[in-house]
Amino acid sequence: MEVTVIGTGYVGLVVGSCLAEGGNRVTCVDIDVDKIARLNSGEISIYEPGLDRLVSHNLASGRLRFTTDVGEGVRTADAIFIAVGTPPGEDGSANLAFVLEAARTIGDHIRPNTVVIMKSTVPVGTSEMVRSEIASRTDTPFYVCSNPEFLKEGDAVGDFMYPDRVVCGVDADETRSRMEEIYEPFVRSGNPFIFMDIASAEMTKYAANSMLATRISFMNQIAELCERTGADVEMVRRGIGSDKRIGPSFLYAGTGYGGSCFPKDIQALMQTADDFGVDLKVLRAVHESNDRQKTVLIRKIQSRFGDDLSGMHFSVWGLAFKPETDDMRAAPSLTVINALLESGATVCAHDPVAMNVAREFHLKNTIDYGKDEYETLIGSDGLIITTEWLQYRRPDWSVVSKHMARKIIFDGRNIFDPLRMEALGFEYYSIGRYQVGSIGQRARSDINDGSSNSSRSNGG
Repeated sequence: MEVTVIGTGYVGLVVGSCLAEGGNRVTCVDIDVDKIARLNSGEISIYEPGLDRLVSHNLASGRLRFTTDVGEGVRTADAIFIAVGTPPGEDGSANLAFVLEAARTIGDHIRPNTVVIMKSTVPVGTSEMVRSEIASRTDTPFYVCSNPEFLKEGDAVGDFMYPDRVVCGVDADETRSRMEEIYEPFVRSGNPFIFMDIASAEMTKYAANSMLATRISFMNQIAELCERTGADVEMVRRGIGSDKRIGPSFLYAGTGYGGSCFPKDIQALMQTADDFGVDLKVLRAVHESNDRQKTVLIRKIQSRFGDDLSGMHFSVWGLAFKPETDDMRAAPSLTVINALLESGATVCAHDPVAMNVAREFHLKNTIDYGKDEYETLIGSDGLIITTEWLQYRRPDWSVVSKHMARKIIFDGRNIFDPLRMEALGFEYYSIGRYQVGSIGQRARSDINDGSSNSSRSNGG
């Protein structure tokens, strides 16, 4: 099948490359001349495991190409995926300017019976707006489909090639047949192909992300209560996650969610609800809770050292909003680092893949970077962990102790055991667990094979 993908951002590039891998002839179009030139040479600007191999392989095979000629891409296509950005506006609503611009271009060049597939995350009703924009510029018959993406950054290629489910909003048998043909190579394992009306498909994407974000914020609030009462949020997570009605995913306490999806999608859904006179009180609480959770490490740091951090130096391990990506959009690390700088501290950070993104876009000329995680520790008054990369999980503690001016760790991802850190002589402050140090002192229960023994106070 001849497929065109409009937009070569994160979603568009993954979709186009995977569809080419599935045997389609794919044209990816973008108006960014420099980006297209780099892509045609096999160079991609985002970090996503496995994506560079897919791009190179399918370029070499001739199944994938990149162009700035949107009209050409539209004229040759049996199916067109719209995968352009929908950045949040000032009121939190999705900005549809790029989507509607793509629709107008499609209308100028579309050939008969093409299926136009909305892959960008858009509010309910957008696909009908796209249909109207195209129809206003052509009498050619065409079809419209909503096909929301469910791609996790860090495993997007796997999610597309082996999807949990494929959701398609359709209103014509021809559209359904075309979508079944496109996705047939990817659903052979029997995972569900779910057809529904277009509005329901658009809503499904927002509802899914909002549910996952709600689980995260709920556990972060439980973690705060755990710290106050002497419970351990990791034990609580295991206890409720084993309930089949709940499951273990997205129940890890930490410094809040970030990235390009959850913050933007929740705000967009709340704005849509406001437009229709519905007050999504639960989501407002989720959003507010997450904003507060991003400051949890700063609150711990200032409880330990005071509000004025002038002359102090901190190490930060992890810049991306989660492992296996270089995406720093809405990353908790930014909240932490900017607050440290505003309080007078200096920062040296490390991330396995996101340091160039930090230098060029998010933290220009404001912090230093270590060639590895250990270099950041030299002269440090405290280590702050904001991303749970695997390489940070088993450090050489003798090197850590040697480099740090003070053996203090603020762990926003709960990757170490508090009792082991106490035995190693560190002050150790994590989320929703036993605090080893002078702040957050409380009683705790010793844990031995899951049973509680006598309590003792945290002597720090």
